[in-house]
Amino acid sequence: MPLQQKIFALTVCMIVFAFTIELVRRRRLREEYSVLWLATSAIMFVLVLKYDWLVALTGLIGAGLPTTTLFIGAIIFLMLIAVQFSIKVSKLTDQVKNLAQENALLRGEIENVSREKGES
Repeated sequence: MPLQQKIFALTVCMIVFAFTIELVRRRRLREEYSVLWLATSAIMFVLVLKYDWLVALTGLIGAGLPTTTLFIGAIIFLMLIAVQFSIKVSKLTDQVKNLAQENALLRGEIENVSREKGES
């Protein structure tokens, strides 16, 4: 890998890592979501420093070029993010449904108490 590409890739990895930590520190990103971003930037950092590992991984998965391996890694990363968000959306959907049901029950109880006081 040419030195200029290596410097650029390492810089991008460090920026993503630092940006993710800063977002968590400012509470703009939850820790549970930061794990994939931090792990991905760390893995990319290592693969840039140990380019022969990337070449070996490329041979292991049968890809033609190391860039193809990185592209496959990016697709897997995006799939993991999509699965993580799907799980979170499912949990939030269940919570909203439960809260709406509890709200309706409480509203019914309040109306019953109001009617009972009105009749007294």
